Amino acid sequence: MIKLIKQRLERYDLSSDALKDQAIREVVQEIMIYALAQSNFFDKALFHGGTSLRIVHNLPRFSEDLDFMLRETEADFPWQRYLNELEEILNEYGIECEIQPKGKMDDHVRKAMLKDNSVTKQLNLSFKNRDPGQKIRIKLEIDLYPPENNREAETNLDFPYTHLVRHQDLPSNFALKIHAMLCRTYTKGRDWYDFAWYVSQGIQPNLPHLRSALIQNGPWQGLGDISIDLDWLKTSIANAIESIEWNNAIIETTNFLKPEDLPTVAPWSNNFFHNILHRFIEYLE
Repeated sequence: MIKLIKQRLERYDLSSDALKDQAIREVVQEIMIYALAQSNFFDKALFHGGTSLRIVHNLPRFSEDLDFMLRETEADFPWQRYLNELEEILNEYGIECEIQPKGKMDDHVRKAMLKDNSVTKQLNLSFKNRDPGQKIRIKLEIDLYPPENNREAETNLDFPYTHLVRHQDLPSNFALKIHAMLCRTYTKGRDWYDFAWYVSQGIQPNLPHLRSALIQNGPWQGLGDISIDLDWLKTSIANAIESIEWNNAIIETTNFLKPEDLPTVAPWSNNFFHNILHRFIEYLE
């Protein structure tokens, strides 16, 4: 497996400590997805979120976490069993990690954290300013009560070996991204990076899924009479744009970009995203 990881890392720019960390984390994420597929996890769950966009759809930014949702609500979903199987399979491939659950077991969203420094040690990569004992950390989350009206898709991935992954389709993933843009209580520049990417791809969001997510969590929680039409979308996203401190959003996002992609966030401003919003509403009409 370490030989496969070394070969995979040849695809990456490893010119800085930060880029090495991002590359190693992403390769470990890919192996984790393969290991979960081996445990038949995707019979029950879907991959979604930023890392799914990166791994499945080649989104040009790095991502930290692995986000999943159940295909059907299951209050007693055996999360710990799949974490145990994931750890066992990773250990078999020489990744001597620890995976610990986080939070209360009755939470609607179950969480866990993988910690590992065995890969870095085996790769013998040189770092300038990195503690050799520093561990890679990857958070996992699974939503046991996902919003209704979700849609899914399947993709075959080929690293480290060919396997099938079930994931949200792009319109449904886009719907949850809009939900995050409108409901998150802090600024996350990556939300807006992803929004610009979705619009550049001409993806139409799954509006029934967005409506279900809004009713389930956030400022519109419990408002069953909310109507999500183009006027509502335009007004709500425009208001969110006006609330963002774009310099902070740029700084947060640059940590997840390759050096050659940094110019893509330099022009971020209210006007920049209002123009993207205009294109978005235009192709929805």
